[in-house]
Amino acid sequence: MVSKGVSSKEACPRCAKGMLVTDNESGELFCSKCGYVMTEKIEESGPEWRSFTQDDHGDRARAGAPTSLTMHDMGLATIINPINKDASGRPLTASMKSTIERLRTWDSRSQVHEPVDRNFRQAFSELNRLKDKLAISDAVIEKAAYIYRKALEKGLVRGRSISALMASALYAACRDTGTPRNLKDVEQAANIKRKDIARCYRLLVKELELKMPVTDSVQCVARIASKIGIQEKTKRHATHVLDMAKKNEVSAGKDPMGLAAAALYLACVKNNEDKTQRDIAEAANVTEVTIRNRYKGLRQSLDNVKSSD
Repeated sequence: MVSKGVSSKEACPRCAKGMLVTDNESGELFCSKCGYVMTEKIEESGPEWRSFTQDDHGDRARAGAPTSLTMHDMGLATIINPINKDASGRPLTASMKSTIERLRTWDSRSQVHEPVDRNFRQAFSELNRLKDKLAISDAVIEKAAYIYRKALEKGLVRGRSISALMASALYAACRDTGTPRNLKDVEQAANIKRKDIARCYRLLVKELELKMPVTDSVQCVARIASKIGIQEKTKRHATHVLDMAKKNEVSAGKDPMGLAAAALYLACVKNNEDKTQRDIAEAANVTEVTIRNRYKGLRQSLDNVKSSD
């Protein structure tokens, strides 16, 4: 079926009766009355619905899909169009279709002929799986892919599990970006032993000279509270308790998630909110013993502040 649209109000120069219309499929400009073709393969005059970026001179430049470190080829590879049509939009012949299918097969095979490409494909498919399980943003995933690429350049992958190294790179990216995910979360999502992830993480920090910031326990409060439905008033009180503990240097050397869980439990007791230690421990992935020990330290710190006032 020909899709037509009036492109000009001029009459046909041949019969002077019909109007000039455009065939959007073939790009022909012809007369609607006598069928006289005036031009072939006319250029599209409407708006172009595709991505553009700014070049060095501030002009619009053509751009395809954005590049990404989470692809084995960073999104720079080309593929043969899966539509079996030529440049004019006509269907391919049976012999040419067979040739194009074979070219597509060899094109896809040639993209992963290097061992590095195969390694990246396996690692980044694992990374995408972890992204869905842990609900992590794209910025953290890009950082994890960057760390893994650096590890591969240094030869740290040789003789080690790709999945374990990828999981440790993701944990390092979470630490670097301040995303509240601990080793236990990564362990459960990756289905890898915690000690293997921790060993690879220490290797990455040492060999790549990564500077890991200390996780802020205040960021963990919102995550724990959202899991078990704690009121906003209680969350604010827990944040205040953690700020006081930081000023008194009680939080130094303590696990941020356990400290946040203890602060939330203390805030629940203060505001008479019915949440047990077990509820908070399960939400924070820590033990009840940890909450009790941290609770004593936080309670003592608050008592010291009150007595000094």
